[in-house]
Amino acid sequence: IIVDDDDSKVWSLYDAGPRSIRCPLIFLPPVSGTADVFFQQILALTGWGYRVIALQYPVYWDHLEFCDGFRKLLDHLQLDKVHLFGASLGGFLAQKFAEYTHKSPRVQSLILCNSFSDTSIFNQTWTANSFWLMPAFMLKKIVLGNFASGPLDPEMADGIDFMVDRLESLGQSELASRLTLNCQNSYVEPHKIRDIPVTIMDVFDQSALSTEAKEEMYKLYPNARRAHLKTGGNFPYLCRSAEVNLYIQIHLLQFHGTRYAAIDPSMVSAEELEVQKISLHASHEQEEQ
Repeated sequence: IIVDDDDSKVWSLYDAGPRSIRCPLIFLPPVSGTADVFFQQILALTGWGYRVIALQYPVYWDHLEFCDGFRKLLDHLQLDKVHLFGASLGGFLAQKFAEYTHKSPRVQSLILCNSFSDTSIFNQTWTANSFWLMPAFMLKKIVLGNFASGPLDPEMADGIDFMVDRLESLGQSELASRLTLNCQNSYVEPHKIRDIPVTIMDVFDQSALSTEAKEEMYKLYPNARRAHLKTGGNFPYLCRSAEVNLYIQIHLLQFHGTRYAAIDPSMVSAEELEVQKISLHASHEQEEQ
């Protein structure tokens, strides 16, 4: 889909689930990801009656340009308000978009997975202006440097393999622009988005985010729900999808029965039963451990 005057800016997306839903959940990928990194969420959530859209952004070089393009995309899709799930850079852009549209809100709620609120944590703001000059192999090296190495469980290893594969599919300008957005000096202004319901999802094992960055997020959103995963690395939505999907459902439960529900009303009871089943199963497993 092209929504800008510039024909080269193409948004790719998967739109799945009932089209009658006017407030879907939209997934925004990390630097290394494409729209299909959320396939586990698309399959499970649409099965329960949710409408979900997974996006891949075109080449945008600054946050304002991204926000303007994203707003035009929502207009094109005739979506007034949406729920956003953002992973890493996707989460930062989701916060920036909520901030950008705070006067006429377009974001109903946020789920921020392994995300951050200030790009200065990467200590790369000085190189942000030179990413566009670098060849693709150097950019890939920078991104791969944040991927976990060493012994991993099979699901996490598969998740990383899948992300490496996705990374290979990105061109130089796509990677350079995303790294620029990731490292360009910018931070979220919390007072503009403090009324939006937020769930912060993070992992306790090794990920590209420092403990300081996580603490900063908790401080920024003191009323946010917290969804902690014991393990999951940088890509829990791939290797811990059942837990991530459960947390997404718990987050969206608060909107059931309102005009901001992301689920087909006729599917609610079946979906709730499923959530209870998974929760029970998870609590039994923890007790056994």
